[in-house]
Amino acid sequence: MFEALKKKQAGLSKQVKASTAYTICNILQNSVGIITLPLFTRLMTTDEMGISTIYSSTMPLLIIFTSLQLAYGTFDTAMAKFDKDRDGYVSSVNGLCTLLTAVYFIIYLIGHKFWNSLLDLPTILMLVMGLEMLMTTSMNFWLGKNRFEYEYKKVVAVILSQTFIATALGILATVYGGNYRGVLKVLAYSFTAIGFGLVMYIHGIVKGKKFYNKEYWHYALSFNLPLVPYYVSQMIFNQSDRLMINKMCGRGDAAIYGVAYTLAVILTIILNAINGSYTPWLYGKIKDRDFQDNKRVALAIGAVMAFLLLGMISVAPEIILIMAGKKYTSAMWVVPPVAMSIIFLFYTQLFSNIQFYFEEKYYLVAGSILSALANVVLNYIFIKKYGFVAAAYTTLFSFIIFAICNFICMRIVCKKHDVDWHIYDYRKLIIMALIFMALGFGLTMLYPYRLARFIVIGVVLVIFAIFFKKIMNIVKFYVGLFK
Repeated sequence: MFEALKKKQAGLSKQVKASTAYTICNILQNSVGIITLPLFTRLMTTDEMGISTIYSSTMPLLIIFTSLQLAYGTFDTAMAKFDKDRDGYVSSVNGLCTLLTAVYFIIYLIGHKFWNSLLDLPTILMLVMGLEMLMTTSMNFWLGKNRFEYEYKKVVAVILSQTFIATALGILATVYGGNYRGVLKVLAYSFTAIGFGLVMYIHGIVKGKKFYNKEYWHYALSFNLPLVPYYVSQMIFNQSDRLMINKMCGRGDAAIYGVAYTLAVILTIILNAINGSYTPWLYGKIKDRDFQDNKRVALAIGAVMAFLLLGMISVAPEIILIMAGKKYTSAMWVVPPVAMSIIFLFYTQLFSNIQFYFEEKYYLVAGSILSALANVVLNYIFIKKYGFVAAAYTTLFSFIIFAICNFICMRIVCKKHDVDWHIYDYRKLIIMALIFMALGFGLTMLYPYRLARFIVIGVVLVIFAIFFKKIMNIVKFYVGLFK
């Protein structure tokens, strides 16, 4: 593993440029969605917004079976393993995904009435979804290959072009779509993805000239098939809430929950960016068996995330009002528990990083399935009884279970590889999480009392200003450790 990293040192400057470009691109891409959200929520009814919510929640789950997530888990290792024939590998896995998508169409068409009823989507969207899944996967292969080769300019240009074109068409569909604007908005985004993906699909097949290759198909299937339960459980975590709310409470409540969930997880962009830089540094520390600095760095990152999440929780009612309007005000009660879930997602990443370092990926599967099942069962019990807000709390509880499962798996992996499992300061991580949750619930209780809440926020900001220099010195200290 580290031999490969050493070989890339010569191209470090290009790697840094690529990392920076991708981070900026990711921020711009998500910013477009945030900026346009107030427009969509005001022009469309909650039921129309619900169509988008259900479609965008269904596709990530089904695409696992039409792509086996081949653009992720095994792709980078395949680019390294088959470095003399990367185009051939891309062409071959495009062929494999084409076959899997054909199976999707056959299964859907045989029982289309059943699937339409189950997923609450019309036939036109289910058919378009099949095409979009194939073309999106092909696009991801192209993006993955170019990312691996640090061709970041091409990647950024394509992603931003697709984002802005889809957004423009989505706005036009919403403004002029009349009674069909819910479906037309989905089609605007889908046809844009299909158009871009089709170009990459044809390019990949023509350039690679290997629609079927036994070695490549065997490699891809043997690596990713065992991970399908893990990917499914992750999607259940991320999408089942909205799908179950739609079935139990209706599209309107699913849309309200979806808006709140989207706003609450905005900070995962920062979390993923930090983890992307932190992980290689952590791997170096594991190699050297030096964990003292890591204990402090992990706590510092957690503290930053907790502070930012508390900031979002503190002004959630105002964010919802500005971004979505009065008809979505009940969504403010969803933001705190979902935001709290993110701190446990961070803990999960801390523990799973160790498992990935030692390539013990199968330990992830059991914990993922257990926590995903808990999420579904709890949703079924409590959404029916307390409504869509309950789904946010079942998500929080399920993420706590997920973090605990990954902690247990990490200990097993550490013992297996004769590594001291005290890689993190667990006592302080637990204390930080408890304080964070107590403050978060305290702020939630102040939602009906805006003046009192703003006084608390003001006091915190004053304290922050007084100790700003000291806080910055602490930040600089930890950044120095991170280098």
